[in-house]
Amino acid sequence: MVLQSSLNPRLASIKDVKAKQITIIGGRGRMGKLFREQLLSVGHKVNVLEQEDWDDADKLLNNADVVLISVPIKYTVDIIGRAAKYLSPKTALCDITSIKTQPTEAMLKHHTGPVMGLHPMFGPSVKSFCSQKIVVCPGRNHESFQWLLDFLQNQGAELITYSPEEHDRMMVYIQATQHFCRLSLGIFLAQSNIDLEQSLSISSPSFCQEIEILQRLFCQNPNLCVDIMLATDERCQAINSLANTYSRLAKLVEQKDREGLIREFEKTQNFFKQ
Repeated sequence: MVLQSSLNPRLASIKDVKAKQITIIGGRGRMGKLFREQLLSVGHKVNVLEQEDWDDADKLLNNADVVLISVPIKYTVDIIGRAAKYLSPKTALCDITSIKTQPTEAMLKHHTGPVMGLHPMFGPSVKSFCSQKIVVCPGRNHESFQWLLDFLQNQGAELITYSPEEHDRMMVYIQATQHFCRLSLGIFLAQSNIDLEQSLSISSPSFCQEIEILQRLFCQNPNLCVDIMLATDERCQAINSLANTYSRLAKLVEQKDREGLIREFEKTQNFFKQ
């Protein structure tokens, strides 16, 4: 379901914006930097809190209208607990991690004020939020974030609401298993030492697109890819199940079992005819 803003997304202008005081924990990381730049561009005041800045946490967090947490998955819950001690009950607390259940539960537990989870469905290499999807997981006092949601929509983002649990179930397949597929393919191609330039010169558009996706993946920090795959037990179990499927199909190939492979194909056809 697309979340409807109370404003026409194309009518608001910079002069209409009432400046908010925002602190981004992890604001020098790539995604945090993207949010910082976009918020600054419409007149908001944005501070950054990094690991070396915790001595100033009271000053950076207590007076903020919004605290946005943009740190690696494995640190998110701990950072929420650490930051919450400095927050005013009026401060809106939000995270932009790619898992939502655990961070949302932690924010609701440690902070008495407004809480919301966001998951940008894009990497930090984009230049703006225009035409990008962002999943919104309301937690508490949803109305306190309306200005932020309006801002994102004004920038051209598509906002989609899910519960944290629904989000995490879908991300097992949308994100975690896809990262494993592409990690596996990338490692295989590198081990095979194929000539990428030559392969692209004679390849189909779909292969070119896949190589572009792999190039973007392997330009990232490896910790991001690995943390996405290992973030929850459900993700690890799904990846293991996918690996078992690979093994089962590879065995049919090894046995040159043409009929077996056709049966697998035909059994799956109906699923994709929905």
